[in-house]
Amino acid sequence: MKMFQISRYFPHSAPAVFAAIREPERLARWWGPQGFSNQFEVFEFRKGGLWVFDMIGPDGTRYANESVFAQIDADRQVVIDHTCAPLFRLTITLEPEGKGTRVHWLQVFEDAAFAQAMKHILEPANEQNLDRLGAELGTI
Repeated sequence: MKMFQISRYFPHSAPAVFAAIREPERLARWWGPQGFSNQFEVFEFRKGGLWVFDMIGPDGTRYANESVFAQIDADRQVVIDHTCAPLFRLTITLEPEGKGTRVHWLQVFEDAAFAQAMKHILEPANEQNLDRLGAELGTI
């Protein structure tokens, strides 16, 4: 297994950050690296719920994704199992800090060799995800 983890402080409450994850139209605006957009086919935001969508690259290439919401703890944590290749678990934890929230982003890949080979893409992509979340939160 191979882990990638980052954290970022946002000057917004945990419920406000959680809403940007829970609401599909908002999540679609910020999910993924810079320049990507999303088209959700299925979004069942509940424990065991399915999330099927295409991430669309800047060049129009569509990347099929399928995940399951393994755990949802309102305003605190969302655990997502990516069930198509590459297999990984993403845990997003919201921790109140001062007047805002620290978002902890932990991505664990089953295939350590794949993750290591893609590290140069995955680490900046995760940072860009949080950049885009911050931009989405700025619209509140």
